[in-house]
Amino acid sequence: MMTEELARLSQSMPVWLWNIILILFSIFTGILIKMILLPLVRKEAIAQSSYSFFRSFIRHFNKILGLFIPLIVFSSLLPFSRFNPATLTVVSKIVEILLIASFAILLVRTVRMFEDYLYHRFDVNKENNLRERKIRTQIVFIRKLINTIIIIVAIAIALLSFESMQKIGAGLLTGVGVGGIIIGFAAQKSLGNLLAGFQIAFTQPLRMDDVLIVEGEWGRVEEINLTYVVVNIWDKRRLVLPINYFIEKPFQNWTRNTAEILGTVFIYVDFSVPVQQLRDKLTELLTGHPLWDGQVNVLQVTDFKERTMEIRCLMSCRNSGHAFDLRCYVREQMIDYIKHQFPESLSKTRVSLDSTSTGHVDQQLKM
Repeated sequence: MMTEELARLSQSMPVWLWNIILILFSIFTGILIKMILLPLVRKEAIAQSSYSFFRSFIRHFNKILGLFIPLIVFSSLLPFSRFNPATLTVVSKIVEILLIASFAILLVRTVRMFEDYLYHRFDVNKENNLRERKIRTQIVFIRKLINTIIIIVAIAIALLSFESMQKIGAGLLTGVGVGGIIIGFAAQKSLGNLLAGFQIAFTQPLRMDDVLIVEGEWGRVEEINLTYVVVNIWDKRRLVLPINYFIEKPFQNWTRNTAEILGTVFIYVDFSVPVQQLRDKLTELLTGHPLWDGQVNVLQVTDFKERTMEIRCLMSCRNSGHAFDLRCYVREQMIDYIKHQFPESLSKTRVSLDSTSTGHVDQQLKM
């Protein structure tokens, strides 16, 4: 009944006016549905203080729904349009491609919503987050891989909707043997990086937020992509390395099994310094300090040089960031303590002249 009414109504209007009305109606319907839906979802999101499925929905789907809903409405109304056959073919193809692209974006956003839930489920914002960082590394890699597959499939579907592209595809299939060999040689490094990415995601020699020493730089893993890794260096520079670097070359991972680490401070002083008093001072500095985890507190004489004695202060911390700050603190305080309490024990160069050598020098001066 409604179909007959629409057909009768379309015949009573000019062609151009009826087509414009269909387009405007589709846009208006999409805006109206979005205006009704989003406030309801936003209300549910505000009611939840921690993670919210509805808040994640708004963040990821707010913009794309403004395009997807009008396209769905307009696609369903296309049979009632009064475009001429050539124009209708072009418009239908454009709508089809836009729907494919919109649906691909919806799938990508859905993956991001699921990632938000997993991020909430495995929160890395806690002291011992080894398991969470391990899982998050896999989540990031799998999400990027799924998104890449979605985009490739969407592009393939869009291209195959054109008859000319189908013919080109059939022609390419006849040369797939030679083409496969050529592509294999040309892309062997990229494929090697991709396979290395799979290996890293599941064997995990490094994870998201791991602390690394790589290429002589200290930094944290900021991104693990399909073919490269981004390390955020301590001075805010970014070190970008191909992902197979971490399969083929050695590097230091300070948080492989745990974030705990030992910090060392070396002090070079004269042999006359009282070691036990320095040991007591180190204990005094560490006791009650918020950066010390209370496990390791050692001061030892680790070496003798020709003019100095090497003393090593060893302390444990929860992570490398705490260790660096605590080392600086201990180094400053120990040097200040030695300077004020034992100034004669600071490293020095001794020159000793005995009486025999002095008399010999005097005789040479008289001559």
